[in-house]
Amino acid sequence: MTILLIDSGIANIHSAAKALELWGAEVKITDRWQDFSQAQAVLLPGVGAFDPAMQALKQKDLLHPLQDWVAQGKPLLGICLGMQLLFDRSAEGTEPGLGIIPGEIHRLPSIPPMPLPHMGWNQLEIHTNHYLWQNLPPLPWVYFVHSYYAEPADRSTISATVNYGGFHPAVAVVKDNVMGLQFHPEKSAASGLQILKNFVQSLSISPKEVSYV
Repeated sequence: MTILLIDSGIANIHSAAKALELWGAEVKITDRWQDFSQAQAVLLPGVGAFDPAMQALKQKDLLHPLQDWVAQGKPLLGICLGMQLLFDRSAEGTEPGLGIIPGEIHRLPSIPPMPLPHMGWNQLEIHTNHYLWQNLPPLPWVYFVHSYYAEPADRSTISATVNYGGFHPAVAVVKDNVMGLQFHPEKSAASGLQILKNFVQSLSISPKEVSYV
C-alpha cells in the first residue's frame, strides 16, 4: 500500500516516513495533488503556526484535493499541527482551516506549574474503541509539543484526551475516515510505533471491517 506524506514545507517528515516504512508501507513524499490517485491513505504532518501552514497548502493547490479525498471516504491522518488544520479556524491566526472536522483551535490555558507550550511526555486517556489504539497499554505515554488544542463542535469525535494540570483537552479526534493526533507518534517510542502500525495495517482491511468508533 502507498501512503502519501504531504510535504508542505512546514514539517520534519522523514522520521514519520521511516516509522511508516517500518511496517511495510510504501511512503511517497509529495506536494503535488496529482499524486493522490496513487495512494491508499494520506498523512498530513505539521509544525509551526497555523496561518503559514494553511498558506503553504493553498500555494501548493492542496486544499481542495485534501477535502475531496476525505469526501470520497478515504483515510486521512493529521499529526500535530496537521490535526489542527483539519478544523474550521484557529485562535493562532486568521486563515480558515480545511473545515473537515467542525470546530475551533484554542490556546492552551496557563496552569502553573504546567509548561506552556505543553512539551514532553504525557499519558493518553483513551475514550473510544478505535483501531488506532489496538495493543496499547493502559494510559500510554506519548510525546507532545504544542500550545494550542482542538475543540470539536461534536464532542463524540474526541477519541483521546490528556491531563494537563487538571484540564483535559482533546489530543486525538476521529470523524469517519479522518483521524487527528495532537502528539507525535513518530517520536513516541513503542506506543507511537504501535499506533502507526495500526494505521498501516488498517489499510489492508476493507472499510466494512474497520471500526471508526
